[in-house]
Amino acid sequence: MSKSQKRFVLLHGVCHGAWCWYKVIPQLEAAGHIVTAVDLAASGINMSRVEEIQSVKDYSKPLLDLLGSDDEKVIIVAHSMGGIPAAFAADIFPHKIAAIVFLTATMPDTTNPPGYAFEKFVPSIPPEELLDTVFSTYGTPDRPLLNVLFGPKFMAKKLYQLSPVEDLELANLLVRVNPALATENLSGIISFTEEGYGSVTRISIICGEDNLVPEEYQRLIINNFPPKEVMKIKDADHMAMFSKPQELCALLLEIADKYA
Repeated sequence: MSKSQKRFVLLHGVCHGAWCWYKVIPQLEAAGHIVTAVDLAASGINMSRVEEIQSVKDYSKPLLDLLGSDDEKVIIVAHSMGGIPAAFAADIFPHKIAAIVFLTATMPDTTNPPGYAFEKFVPSIPPEELLDTVFSTYGTPDRPLLNVLFGPKFMAKKLYQLSPVEDLELANLLVRVNPALATENLSGIISFTEEGYGSVTRISIICGEDNLVPEEYQRLIINNFPPKEVMKIKDADHMAMFSKPQELCALLLEIADKYA
C-alpha cells in the first residue's frame, strides 16, 4: 500500500448493511484508496441470525475479525448506530485505527455505557411517529433483548426524505431485523477505556437535514465527548451516503489527507 493510499472500513447503521455504501465505494476507490464495507452480524448478507446476538461483541464480530486479520491502519466510517461497534473495535484495536469518522452517529464517551449519548441526548420518538417500525424481544425471560425492524413509511419520513426514491426502495428490499443498540440491552459494557477507544482520533460529520437525529441533538452528542474536528453536510438527510454521496466522499478524502 503506497503512502498516499488509505484503507477505509465502512460501517452501516441498524437494520442496514454494507450495501448502503454502494455510491461511496467507487468514488473512494477512484481516488486510489482501498475500501471494505462490512456487514455486521445478522446484517446484509451476513448469515448470522439476530437470535444469536447476545452482546455488542457478537454484533461486531465481522468488524473484529477484519481488524484482527490485517496490520494495516484503517479509517473507520461509522454511520448512525454503527458508532457503537466502531468504538467497541477501537477499544480492542486502537493501534490499528488511524481515525473514526462518526457520520450522524452515536459517539460513545469513556465514562458512561455505550448507548448513553443516544439515550441521554436524543428524545424518544413518540409511538405515533414510529409508524410501521416493529420492535420485538428475544433472549430469555430473565434477560430479554430488544430488536427492531424499520418500516417503509418510517424510513421514508425519518431516514430517506431527501434521498432518491430508488435508494429507499433498495432499503425496503434489504433491511433486516437488528438488535436495538440504542438501548443498554446489548451492551454488557460499563464504558470504553481512555487508553483504548479514547486514544483514537475522532471526527464527526453532522447531517443538516437529519429527521431521525436532528442537528441540535447531533451537536449534544458531539459536545458530550468532543472530537478532533466537526464537519457538516448541510442538505444531507440521515442517509448521507444516498442523499449527498459526492459531498460525503469529498469530506472523507479530506479526512484521509489530514489524519491517516
